[in-house]
Amino acid sequence: MDTYFHSVRLDKDKCRGCTNCIKRCPTQAIRVRNGKAVILKERCIDCGECIRVCPHHAKYASRDVLSQIEDYKYKVALPAPALYGQFNNLDDVNIILNALPALGFDSVFEVSKAAELISEATRIYMQENTHIRPLISSACPAVVRLIRVCFPELVDNIMPITAPVDEAGRLARIKAVQKTGLKPEEIGVFFITPCPAKVTAIKQPIGIEKSHVDGAIAINDIYPLLLKAMEKTENSDELKALHESGVIGIGWATSGGEASGTLHDNALAADGIENCMKILEEVERGTLDSVDFIELNACQGGCVGGSLTSENPFIAKSRLMKLRKYSPISCNHLGNRVLPQELLCTSPVEPCDDVMKLADNVTEAMARMNRMKELLKVFPGLDCGTCGAPSCRALAEDIVKGYTTEHDCVFRAREELQEIDSDESLDRFIPAPFREKKDD
Repeated sequence: MDTYFHSVRLDKDKCRGCTNCIKRCPTQAIRVRNGKAVILKERCIDCGECIRVCPHHAKYASRDVLSQIEDYKYKVALPAPALYGQFNNLDDVNIILNALPALGFDSVFEVSKAAELISEATRIYMQENTHIRPLISSACPAVVRLIRVCFPELVDNIMPITAPVDEAGRLARIKAVQKTGLKPEEIGVFFITPCPAKVTAIKQPIGIEKSHVDGAIAINDIYPLLLKAMEKTENSDELKALHESGVIGIGWATSGGEASGTLHDNALAADGIENCMKILEEVERGTLDSVDFIELNACQGGCVGGSLTSENPFIAKSRLMKLRKYSPISCNHLGNRVLPQELLCTSPVEPCDDVMKLADNVTEAMARMNRMKELLKVFPGLDCGTCGAPSCRALAEDIVKGYTTEHDCVFRAREELQEIDSDESLDRFIPAPFREKKDD
């Protein structure tokens, strides 16, 4: 892929070059150069970790604004199940669903409804395809991109089933066309998203040629407007029964919900990008071959922990547990227990092998690898980040690729200065924890 779309962006005016982001980025996609952060587009997976940890709010997610729905004759809202956990004292999801039209939407289609169809499709796919284990969910776009960049040999383990949001978009458009008689392109389908990765998945999808969704509006953008509209809806005597999903569909909002939706005992779920990487390392080593299905969520707690949500993920999860308590297991099913072709990805997930390459040819790559080994011997191995790279190895890689020099390492710079001037007073320029202890 020569061009990249990323929803995660940098506001250089706010960036202070503090290096918080470089230590948290799971793919080492951020550097600090000339006092400002730089995002390496080929490595970024739009997980939103940098947005979460930046104390200066210099990272943000590009997304659609509510006014963009006016570009279409008919507007459909796709609320993520994570949206239901954002509101206190909510005892009926229909209050939210009836309030969305007050914001300009003509109709609503729950993503949790499509999630129940995807759960059933997953069960069928697992029964029909036993040659690859473990199968890894494709629902979290940040995880799919993580696998492409850091674990390219595992792309065949990714289940080739579309995400619930895309299936919801497809079904919502079909329903709207039948209802209105409008052309498909005259209908705008907008997802109410909890995270930036899903924005990217809409703008530049993987596994399908074009997303069935036209845009994504952040939950934290729509939250205050929706809250006001809900106050009027709650007191209305004409509350329509729009909620059409059960425990399985709403469960997709939290970690473990998708795995439990497989109704399979041999399934595993992990959340948080670091935990996801640990599980993928285990899969890579072959220690999880006995597991049938793995659900991975880049955000802590699942989608309720997305960086574009409004509520604490633990509180949101607790609220969703209450909403699910008296719901049916599932309200939506596939006919005849047959996996529809519409739910399968139309193109395979391709690994990003070139992202980690040191050079285009083997000879040059080996030479650079040897140079990296030499540099790592003289670097302190502290991974302190003062050079603007997340680790000594990352700095060595940047050096052999010609992006910077070893003088960015303050310890190497100090050693060279010591060679010029042996005055021990230079030690005062090294932070106290890193100074060599002098014998009494």
